[in-house]
Order: sequence, then structure tokens, then C-alpha cells
Amino acid sequence: MLEQSLALPNAEWPYFQILIRLVLSLALGLLIGLERERRKKEAGLRTFGFICLLGALGGSLGPAFALVILLLTGMLAVFLNVQTLRAGQGTELTTSAAMLVTAVAGILCGQGHTISPAAVMVIATALLAWKERLAGFSMGLTESELRSALLLAILAIVIYPALPVGAVGPWHLVEPRAAWVTVILIAGIGFVNYVLWKVYGTRGTELSGFLGGLVNSNFTVIELSSRIGQGAEALVPPTYRSILLATTAMIARNASLLLILAPITLLGSFAPFALMMATSLLLVVWSYYRRAPAEAAAVAEINLDLPFSLPQALKYGAVFLLLHIVGGVTQRQFGDVGFYFVSVVGGLMSSASAVAAAAALAAQGSLSPTVAGTGAVLASFTSIVFSLSFVLRTRSRGLIGRLAGAMACIALAGLAGVAASQAVQPWVAQWLPDLAELQAHGAASPKR
Repeated sequence: MLEQSLALPNAEWPYFQILIRLVLSLALGLLIGLERERRKKEAGLRTFGFICLLGALGGSLGPAFALVILLLTGMLAVFLNVQTLRAGQGTELTTSAAMLVTAVAGILCGQGHTISPAAVMVIATALLAWKERLAGFSMGLTESELRSALLLAILAIVIYPALPVGAVGPWHLVEPRAAWVTVILIAGIGFVNYVLWKVYGTRGTELSGFLGGLVNSNFTVIELSSRIGQGAEALVPPTYRSILLATTAMIARNASLLLILAPITLLGSFAPFALMMATSLLLVVWSYYRRAPAEAAAVAEINLDLPFSLPQALKYGAVFLLLHIVGGVTQRQFGDVGFYFVSVVGGLMSSASAVAAAAALAAQGSLSPTVAGTGAVLASFTSIVFSLSFVLRTRSRGLIGRLAGAMACIALAGLAGVAASQAVQPWVAQWLPDLAELQAHGAASPKR
């Protein structure tokens, strides 16, 4: 009886299938073990390879054996820490956690998973390899920046699930969750690009302008042009390129919002956005290659606000809801012309919110994708003109003249794109119903 209870289960394993699982587990174990070996840790290449192989065998044998492998890996981690403490080297908590992650990934490989364990092990290896960079980044964070990140997480994880689903109000014009997703999306883009600006923004005026334009193009233009107002005429050429790059970043951000919130809307406005970005980049490249050899290489620092704050969230939310409601009402009462007027006015307040409102109306079916896309282009036009007004305050004829000509070229390129879109609209309209149906089906399907 005892021999029968201790007997291992017999199973016929498919040779190639189990071989692929074991090879994958060994490769993943060697991946993270290579990083530990490079740092001269006690548990290195062979140890992590064995752990992942054991996990794959345990996952293939069944849940009971998988739990045994996890227990054995935990005991091995305890033994490793005891050894390092006796040697006076402190604990190896990071390596111990990596060993447990490796065992779980091996178990997943043994159960037939491929993408999940591979993604986990790549992420774990990256966390180990980027130790110094992550530590330096975390130590460089200010308390205000950390609070901003926590606030963004609260808005996305705590408040969003508590909002009602579907349209509310007597006219069903407001969808709280859709509005909140837009707020989180715009703030998230600003937060990510704020991090990029903080890491790379002081390495050059042009790079600062581009990354600053992703966060807030108008504020970036104000900061850049203020240097010219202080008498730094030598900064005119790099400031010209920086403002153009900030404009390019604003256009790219607005196009990305359309792509994320209502991909079908970008179909009719792709030509204007693409031509405006291409024209702006060509002007930057032309100016760069025509720069004088003795051109000043001074760096204009851009003092952006915090990446995310509660007033900023309320501003985005209020502007989005206002444009969403007014845009829907004016479109019903005055047709497409009324919506275009709201888009132009909205571009003065926040082009990102105006574009997001147009995309939301198109996603709900209140606007046609072509009209919503054209409204997004008009909001971008308004933002460009509004940015140019800040440059006029510098009274620098060189900068004003060059930027006025450049902005005129960008606007003409956008108008040419709108005309091209209108020309191909009958052809695109044949495909829009099918694309809209696919988009609606994708939005209605349950998320897994």
C-alpha cells in the first residue's frame, strides 16, 4: 500500500512538446542567470538555469509537484541568505526574489505557456540590469513629483471604477467614464513626456522644445521666446527650430489622441496631420543644415510645471466636458459649421481637450469621422496661431519673420491635406461603414 501511494504517476509525454517547454525554460533561466553571474552573485548562470528547469518539470507533472518546487526554491533562497550573512556580505533579497520569479516562470513553461513566462523573465532581467539607473531616477524624484504620480494612480485606479457606466443626464450628452478616460489619457501622456523631458531636456534647446511641446506646447513657446525677449539674439536660430519642434510635437500628440480614442477618425484627417508634421520637420532640417558655424550652442532651459496636478486634471476635465456638450449641441442645432466653430474656440483653451472631445463624439456616433477629424485639424490650426501670438511679444523681427513664414507653410500644408482628404472622401466613405461597424464591435466586445 505504501509503495502504491509513493509511486509517481505514469504519463506519456509528447517528445517535441515537452522538449520545447524545457528548452524555453532553460533559455529563460540562463537569461536572468547571466545577469546575476555578471554581477558576481553566489546564484548565477547554472543556478538559475536549474531552477527554471525544475519549475518546468514541476509544472509538467502537476500542481502538487509545482508547489514542491516552489517550496524547494524558497528553502534554497533561505540557505543562500544564511551563507551570505555568515560571510558578512548582507542579505540577497533581490536575488532571492529573482529565484522565486524564475521558479514560477519555469512552472508556467511546464504548463504550456510561452509568451507570459518570457515576458515576465525579460521584465525581471531588465529590473536587475537597470538597478543603478532606476535607483538614480527614484532618488532624483522630488516629493511633489511623487505626489503627482500617486494622484494620477488614484484617478485611474480608484475613481474611474466608481463612475457610472453609460450616458447620464436628461439629454444623454455626458458619459462620465469616457470623459475620465480622456482626462487620464491626456494627463498620462503629459506625465510620460515630463519624465522624458526631465531625463533629456537639458541636453539641447531643440530636444527641450520637442519634449516640452508634448507636455504643453503653448507654455514651451512662452519659455523659449522669453529668452529672446531678454536680449539673447544669438538664440534666434535654435529657438526657431525649437518652436517648430514643439509645434510638431503638438500635432503628433493630437493625432495620437485620435488614434487611441477613435482610430476611424484619424482616417479622414491623416493627410493634414501628416503633411503638417512633415513640413515642420523639413523646415527644421533645412534650418539645421543652414546654421552658421559660429552659431551659439547655448541651452535654453524650460521650467515646466509639475507633470500632473489636481488643478490640471480639473482643467482638462472641465474643458473636455464643455467642448463635448457644446460641440454636440451646436452640431445638432447648426450642423457641421457649428461644431467647427467650437473646435476653433476650443483650440485656444486646449487643443488636446478639443481633439479628445471630437474623437469622443465620433466614437459615440454623434459626429461623422470626417467631420470630427476636420474639427481636430482646426483645433490644431488654432493652437499654432495662438502660439505665434506669444512670439510677437518678443519684438524680434528675425524670429517673428522666420516663424510667420514657417507657420504659413505649415498651415498651407494642412489646408492641402484637408483638400486632399475631401477629394478622396467619396472613396473613403465606401469603407467607413464597415470600419465603424468593426470599431463598434471591438468596443462592445468584453475585455479579457
